Amino acid sequence: MNGPGAGTPDAATHRRIGTRLAELAERVAAWPLPGGERCYRSGAGYLDVAEVGAEADRLAIAAVTVDGEVHAVGDHGVAVPLHSVSKVFTYGQVLADLGPEVVLTRVGVEPSGDAFNALRVDERSLRPFNPMVNAGALVTTSLVPGPDPAARFARILDTLQAFAGGDELTVDAATLEAELATADRNRGTAYLLRSAGLLEGDVEAVLTRYLQQCSVHVTATQCAMMAATLAAGGRNPRTGAQVLPRRRVRDVLSVMHTCGMYDFAGEWAFEIGFPAKGGVGGLLLAVIPGKMGIAVWSPPLDVYGNSVRGVQACRELSARLGLHVFAAAEEDALLTGAAPSTAVPPPLEQVSAPPRRRRLRPRRS
Repeated sequence: MNGPGAGTPDAATHRRIGTRLAELAERVAAWPLPGGERCYRSGAGYLDVAEVGAEADRLAIAAVTVDGEVHAVGDHGVAVPLHSVSKVFTYGQVLADLGPEVVLTRVGVEPSGDAFNALRVDERSLRPFNPMVNAGALVTTSLVPGPDPAARFARILDTLQAFAGGDELTVDAATLEAELATADRNRGTAYLLRSAGLLEGDVEAVLTRYLQQCSVHVTATQCAMMAATLAAGGRNPRTGAQVLPRRRVRDVLSVMHTCGMYDFAGEWAFEIGFPAKGGVGGLLLAVIPGKMGIAVWSPPLDVYGNSVRGVQACRELSARLGLHVFAAAEEDALLTGAAPSTAVPPPLEQVSAPPRRRRLRPRRS
């Protein structure tokens, strides 16, 4: 492994990873939903769990180690839209293409404390707070270099495919059409950004390019490979290609850790403690630096717009299997022979006082 004092996992370690993930999937699948969850459908918005039926019960968990070993359980072959998970890779791409000095003049790196779609910029710097909120992601996408819109999106798609280990990824036409037809808030945000001098070029072309990247479909296994590339310092575990410079990987993971889960980011960093990014389709990508990439897919969403079962799976990976980035090496129950913890603490939102009443916010892509 790439982490301090870690070596290439042996066969026993790989068997243990497979066993632990199967056990995790079984527990998470049986975990009762707290209630009030919604599922997102492009063009239709948020639907009650009852309206989507058996689709709400689907679950996939995949892990890819930095040496390329793949483990996957559940519906890991089902392709779903990247949605906001795509922001991670476009941000890394423009950092590598343009340099952080250029990117930072347009998009900050501060946690906003706001919802993903807030129509607000940092009043001190007059920039979007960070590239993980929609306003920042629109600016980031506008910065992708290229002679025309088609070439700029081709650059984005090439990057996504390189992270996925060379797999051919495609834009789902039906998803893109539905997103474009219901993109009023993102469209308004983009025009406001251009009026403030933060976004250059044709707004509709930028918006289309942003929604194209959100409409690229991946399986949980492919998403875990993309996460593993970040975990391995930008080197794809399958192809060996250095997809992103290691220094830029550090930048991306830093922003993911502090901003990737929006206004849940602080609690996430405290309780779960590894860089992650969620998407409205129920996809959640997580990076365990130097060890592995993880992807969870489960459609029901919590009040923050994150996959409920995805968050629970990551909570167990952190607390029960010792993968919090600040945990001691001997706590890791996946890569070492340590016994898993027998208890998982309740979510912080259940023990904090006073309880907050939250409403699921509209549109995440």
